[in-house]
Amino acid sequence: MMDFDLYRFLFVASVWVIPIILAVTLHEAAHGWVASKLGDDTALRMGRVTFNPIKHIDMFGTILMPAGLLLLSGGQFMFGFAKPVPVNFMRLRSPRRDMILVAAAGPGANLLIATIAALLLHVAHFVPDSMISWTAQNLINALQVNIILAVFNLLPLPPLDGGRIAVGLLPQPFSGMLAKLERAGFGVLIFLLFILPWIGDKIGVDLNVLHVLVLIPAQAVMDIIITVTGIK
Repeated sequence: MMDFDLYRFLFVASVWVIPIILAVTLHEAAHGWVASKLGDDTALRMGRVTFNPIKHIDMFGTILMPAGLLLLSGGQFMFGFAKPVPVNFMRLRSPRRDMILVAAAGPGANLLIATIAALLLHVAHFVPDSMISWTAQNLINALQVNIILAVFNLLPLPPLDGGRIAVGLLPQPFSGMLAKLERAGFGVLIFLLFILPWIGDKIGVDLNVLHVLVLIPAQAVMDIIITVTGIK
């Protein structure tokens, strides 16, 4: 019984850890790569434009937090983050425009990975029989993780990518007002994701804004990718 439990734990851990690490690694590397092409080589000089996950992993945000949330939610919820790639927006050739492109690169990379994962599901059965289930589950989780990460990061709140995109698109004084929220942005996210639902649970009201802001749009994006790639 204990051997079976250990095997199951290792199986579940591996089919989540690999997609999560790849998702956050390529997300951050995409930011740095696009920034380097647009005039700022800060991330490139610091070795952050790389597929090496060790360069991007934050022990708490990339491993401990997602693992804990998956465990506590029974595999229904995951949230995490990597070390932000340093970008000096003033070194970009066209700071306002290029800030949008650099910010959009991360979610764009995640949507590309999700699409590739969906396409690879068509050929997952070509691996050895003993690996089919593991391979398919990794690809399914990669599809889900990357879509959720992309949609979540596109929320228009700094320091998320969507916040920086909004700052670049909005006229003054609105862009300046939104940019000032960056220091408090992480606290706002913690409140929305954890504290507000906890309050709602205590008073008997559904205050889970994550469902409306992230999960519903993510499902719509997933439906599009599934349709385009022809998987079921």
